[in-house]
Amino acid sequence: MKKKILAMVLAASMAGALLAGCSSKQEQPAPSETSEPEAPQQESGEDNDAEASGDLGDPVTLTVTLTAVSTDTHAQAMQKFKETVEDLSGGNITVDVYTDAQLFSQEEEVAAVVMGDADLTLTSASWLTTGSPWVSMFTAGYLFNSYDHMTATLNGEVGKEVFQKISDEQGLFPLGAWYLGSREISLSDDKAVKTPADLNGVNLRMPNTEAWLFLGEALGANPTPISFSELYLALQTGSVDGQDNPLGSVESAKFYEVQKSITLTHHLVDSVWPAINNAKWESLSDAQKEIVLKGIEAGREFCDTTNLQKESELVAFFEGEGLAIYEADIPAFQEHVLNYYLDSDISNDWDMEMYEKVSEIGKEFVK
Repeated sequence: MKKKILAMVLAASMAGALLAGCSSKQEQPAPSETSEPEAPQQESGEDNDAEASGDLGDPVTLTVTLTAVSTDTHAQAMQKFKETVEDLSGGNITVDVYTDAQLFSQEEEVAAVVMGDADLTLTSASWLTTGSPWVSMFTAGYLFNSYDHMTATLNGEVGKEVFQKISDEQGLFPLGAWYLGSREISLSDDKAVKTPADLNGVNLRMPNTEAWLFLGEALGANPTPISFSELYLALQTGSVDGQDNPLGSVESAKFYEVQKSITLTHHLVDSVWPAINNAKWESLSDAQKEIVLKGIEAGREFCDTTNLQKESELVAFFEGEGLAIYEADIPAFQEHVLNYYLDSDISNDWDMEMYEKVSEIGKEFVK
């Protein structure tokens, strides 16, 4: 039954056209002061006044920890969240955003939020599998066949079910899903990656969790765990042969400066999940929660729109920078990745009823 459902899901994915990636708190550095996106335009000042004059409760500060560099779209989207929340609350809610791993490393962020050393971060399914093994289904390559499939799933009823279950099990509550981009493979050599066999022996950097490393294996590579903040140097010195990230991250982190080729594998329609500490969330008044959710939506709209636009432009940019761009044999990758997951114990923890729901949603977006 499991094999039949998974085969159905990835068959739909193959038919679809993928869009073309715990320490205690110390004295904190100053929050990021990058140029921030403009706040959402109001038709008049009435809406803001209505929000600010409501019974918001005691003033509150939200501390946000991000590994992302300040120029990353999702870091800028968090600045959009900050502006929106502070504006709508009339200053009742203050949001302090720390980017570039100023507070915690990528490996520490989730634990920091769970422990209350920070209030909110941007995480993803792959960082939540230790506490909730079933979440690994959302780390599987080629699960989603497009951006539309991903956002309809995670920002719809299935997402609500997933996020509430994570909250119950782990102590932090994802509030939505922001589009990070379709992940591609870039190498320090000029090499086309047509099939998984072309990744044999390639030391491919992956984030340091079991789920991420498993995906690297499923792709056919030798996954090498390195923190995002250390990746540029690792590529520059040859500690790894390549990495996988959405094109927007390759551009904003300037990985293209130390790489020679990108192969468009579209192996993961990736998203980041703004997640808040459970106790912090419950401490907010209903009016404050409503404002926070409006901020999350403002951040999502900025993040998704910007990354979709970037993906339509960045291939030409990278070619202009001298990188070779190749197209992978997507069906070959899909079949290999599917079988790798099916033949492993990792899928034993999956909720197959939920997986089937994801499959059914995907049929709406097959082109």
